[in-house]
Amino acid sequence: MKISTLCVSLILTASALASSLAPDALVAGIVAANPELQFYRDEIAAARAGVRLAATRPPAEFSLEAGRKRVRDGGLAAEGTAWAVSVSQSFEWPGRLALRKSIANHDLALAELGLARFEAALTARARTLAFGLQAATTRAAAAREVADRYAALKEVFLARDPAGLTPLLEIRVIEAQELVLQRRATDAALALQTNLAELNQLRGAPADAPLKVASAPLKFNGAPSAESLLAAARENHFEFRAKKLELEQQGFAVQLARSEGRPAFTVSPFLSQEKAGERETVAGVGLSLPLPLGDRPRANTEVAEARRRQAETAVRVAEQELERELLAALAAYAARQGEIARWAPDSAAKFREAAGLADRHYRLGAVPLATYVELQNAYLEAVEALLDTEREALDAGLRLEQLTGLNLKLVEATP
Repeated sequence: MKISTLCVSLILTASALASSLAPDALVAGIVAANPELQFYRDEIAAARAGVRLAATRPPAEFSLEAGRKRVRDGGLAAEGTAWAVSVSQSFEWPGRLALRKSIANHDLALAELGLARFEAALTARARTLAFGLQAATTRAAAAREVADRYAALKEVFLARDPAGLTPLLEIRVIEAQELVLQRRATDAALALQTNLAELNQLRGAPADAPLKVASAPLKFNGAPSAESLLAAARENHFEFRAKKLELEQQGFAVQLARSEGRPAFTVSPFLSQEKAGERETVAGVGLSLPLPLGDRPRANTEVAEARRRQAETAVRVAEQELERELLAALAAYAARQGEIARWAPDSAAKFREAAGLADRHYRLGAVPLATYVELQNAYLEAVEALLDTEREALDAGLRLEQLTGLNLKLVEATP
C-alpha cells in the first residue's frame, strides 16, 4: 500500500473510531468553552470599572507645611514653629460628570456588543466547521473508494499478460486515473485533518484529538422577504449598531468638549499658625481657577466635532455595506437552495451505485473503458458538487442570520 493511501486510511479510521457528537451539541460546547470568550468578558469588566470611575469626582488633596520662623526686632530675636495645612477639592460645572458617565456607559455597551458579536461569529464558524467535517469525511471516503477501485483493477490487469495495443493502453489509462484519484484522496484527507484541528482548538481539545460529527442531512428552508430582512438588519446587526453607538458617544464627546471650555475650579480651606515670640493664627478659604487663555478649548471642540462628522459618515457607509451584503447573501442562498431543491434525495447514492455497477461489468467486459472512467469521475464530481452547493447554501444562510441578528432557522439538521 502506498504512503498516501496509508495516511488517508489512518485519518479516516481515527475519525471513524472517535465518539460521535451531534452538531448542535458540538456547537453549544464550543460556544460555552471557547477560551477567547474570556478576553471579551475582561473587556466588559474594564468598561464597568470605567463607568464607576467616570461617576466619581477627583479625590481631595491634603497639604501640610511645617518649618521654623525667626523674628528679629532691633537687638531682640524670637524663634518658633510655623505650620500650615490645607485641603483642596476640585469641582466640575453642572452636567459635566453626567456627560463623562454617558460616554463610559457607551464604552460598556460597545464591550457587551463585542461579546455578542463574537459569540454569533463563533457559533456560525462552529456550525460551518461541523458540517465541513462531515463533508470532508464523505469526500475523502468517496475519493479513497474510487482510488482503491482503480488500484484493484490495475492489479488485475498486471496479473495478466497483456497482448496487443489496446490492453496496454487501457492499463496506462487506469494507472493515470489511479494517480489522479490517489492525489484527490490525499488532498481530501488533509482537508479533513485541517478541519478537525480547527474544531478541536475551538472546543479547547488537543488539535489531533479524534472527533466524529454525527451525520445529519441538512434541510434548507425558504428565506423571508428582503424588506423584512433589511429592517431586522438595521435594528440588530452588530457592526451597524456599534457604529450608531459610536456616533451617539461622539455627540456626548462634543458636548463635553464645549463644557470643558469652562475650566473646573478648586476650593482650598486652609489653616496656618506661626509661634515666634507671639502666636499668629490664620484661617481662610482659597479659590483657584485656570484662565481659559489660548486656543486649546476651541481646538478640543473642533477635534470632537470632526470626530462626530466622521462617525456620521461611518454610519452611512455601514448602512450601505449592510444592505449590499444582505442582498448578496440572500441572492446566494436563494440560488443554492433552488439548486438543492432540484436534486433527488438519493442522488449521491445513485451515482455511487452506478460507479460500482460499472466496475463489476467492466471486469466482465460488458462496459467499455471510456464509460467506466466516465462513471467513476461522474460519481466523485457529483459528490463534490452536492457537498459544495450545500456548504455555500449553509454559509449564505448563516451570513443572513449574522447580518439580521435573528435565528431564521434557514438551515436545520434533519433526523
